[in-house]
This record gives sequence, C-alpha cells and structure tokens, in this order.
Amino acid sequence: MHTAWDTIGDGEFFCPACGGDRNYQRLTGRRRFVVLGMPLVPRGCAGPVIRCTACQDLFDPDVLDHPTTTRLSAMLRDAVHTVVLAVLSTGGTGSRSTLDTAVATLRAAGHDDCTEERLVALVDALAADTGRATEPDCGPGLAIELHEALGPLAPHLAPAGREALLLQGARIALADGPYTPAERDVLSTAGCALTICSEDVARLLVAARTPS
Repeated sequence: MHTAWDTIGDGEFFCPACGGDRNYQRLTGRRRFVVLGMPLVPRGCAGPVIRCTACQDLFDPDVLDHPTTTRLSAMLRDAVHTVVLAVLSTGGTGSRSTLDTAVATLRAAGHDDCTEERLVALVDALAADTGRATEPDCGPGLAIELHEALGPLAPHLAPAGREALLLQGARIALADGPYTPAERDVLSTAGCALTICSEDVARLLVAARTPS
C-alpha cells in the first residue's frame, strides 16, 4: 500500500516528539495498492494528519489542541494577571503590603512594567466599568472572567502548576491579614475554574498561611 500526501495547510504547533514548538504541515492522502512496485489500484483517502517538518512524525489533528510553548506562556501570564486583579478587587488596593505582593507576583510572571499605581488604576477602572465595587463577593462578572482566563489553561497544567497559581492569589490575599469572606469566595471560584476540587482548595488556603 502506498499513500501519496498533499499539503492543505501549515502553521506552528507543539510537537510531542520534538518536545518543543515546530512548524507543521496538514496533509491529506490518497491510498493506492502497489503492484510490482507501482501504485495502481485506488484504496481510498487517508488523513488528514499533521506532519512535523522537523522530525517528520505524523500525528492526529487533535495534536493542534495543545498550545505552543509561546501561547502557553502567554495564557499563564494572563491567568496570573486575572487572579491578581480578582483578589485585589475585594478591597486589597487599600493595603501597601498587599499591593507590594501583587506587584512582585505580576513582575515574576512577566509583567515587567507593572507598578502599584498602574495596578490600582486598573482595579479602579474595572470596578467602575463592571459595578464590582458594589458586589460583596465574587459576582457573576468576576466569576466569568476567572473561568474565561483559567478554564482553557487548566487542562494544560499539571496539578502542581494549577495549585501554584491558586497559591499565588492566596498569598496576596494573606499579605494584609487573614482571608476575608470575599477573598475566600474569589479564591474558591478561581480554584473551581482551575478544576481543583473544593477539598484541595481548602487545603491550599491553609497551606498558603505557612511560610515556605
């Protein structure tokens, strides 16, 4: 059996065989039965498949569901940013220690230009835009933002990575003292969006109180 492949598309993907971002070709094929070395009798279509241009391995199209390393890094930066803003939206901008922890967390995540002033202005603008300042806890708008930012990322993070993201938010909440009910509500919503069960969320909120 011989398969003649045609290229119908290309792009960049995360190659499981190479272990990194590579270019790919999307292929469809036509199978022919080989007689004396000559492909003669049609035997139907093959594919589509994804071929890595580096290692030449073939994969099912669902390999493209995995984000590239570059895209995954961007998703993680956005997720940290969303969690930080969510925690601060519960009233954390009034505490210098909370703001210091939030800025340090964002800079470590790749937001190098983050400052306290910019962070406060952004939280205030979001509160004015959504009416969040009048919400006593994690309102529907904030919950949607958390699920939109964290939901697509969660399947691509190991359990330790999802827990680390939640712990970052928890440590910001604890920077000015014990959790408030609003902070617990926001962190529980973030944990749900990260597909962390409620028992593990409770465990992590306790663990965040212990200095590392």
